[in-house]
Amino acid sequence: MNLQENEIIQNNQVSIIGEIVSEFVFSHEVFGEGFYLVEVMVKRLSESSDCIPIMISERLIDVTQDYRGQFIRVTGQFRSYNRHEEKKNRLVLSVFAREVAFTEEENDKVKTNQIFLDGYICKSPVYRKTPLGREISDMLVAVNRPYGKSDYIPCICWGRNARFTSTFEVGGRVQIWGRIQSREYVKKIDDDITQKRVTYEVSVSKLEVLDNED
Repeated sequence: MNLQENEIIQNNQVSIIGEIVSEFVFSHEVFGEGFYLVEVMVKRLSESSDCIPIMISERLIDVTQDYRGQFIRVTGQFRSYNRHEEKKNRLVLSVFAREVAFTEEENDKVKTNQIFLDGYICKSPVYRKTPLGREISDMLVAVNRPYGKSDYIPCICWGRNARFTSTFEVGGRVQIWGRIQSREYVKKIDDDITQKRVTYEVSVSKLEVLDNED
């Protein structure tokens, strides 16, 4: 790995520990190397949990085995790509695994879901208040990847962090710490047809604005 690639990998760091809850499903192949998707259930501090898709190489794990019920530690990056469907592009997100290891069940003293991003604001953040007065802000952050590519990561902020984002300008550089969360929503397909879907985003716990020259 050259220096530029290593610096870019530092811009997007994910570490999760969770239970494998699906079989491996083939995704794509690059230069003869097969990549597969598997779902990992990660507990939150509350009683709920997040089901996070992991993109994993057949060279890291035996994808012919069924590991459901086993716990795994994954480190890598949060990646995105556009999938064309219903006459428009849909942003698809998954954790690209660089290292995996089987582990014991989650330890309450160990953080099981962490992400760090260093990227740029793609569009003006959308700040709003819920009917109960809770402050929320949605951001889309572009994080550079090797070979001129970028990942586009939806992020959600709360409270004073949400208020802070209302001053952000498109193109500004931001560093983000938080966790990946999954969220179900209902997509209207037609007048009388709806479909339940899952979306993924970064729930922000801390963020800082940087000078682009840093």
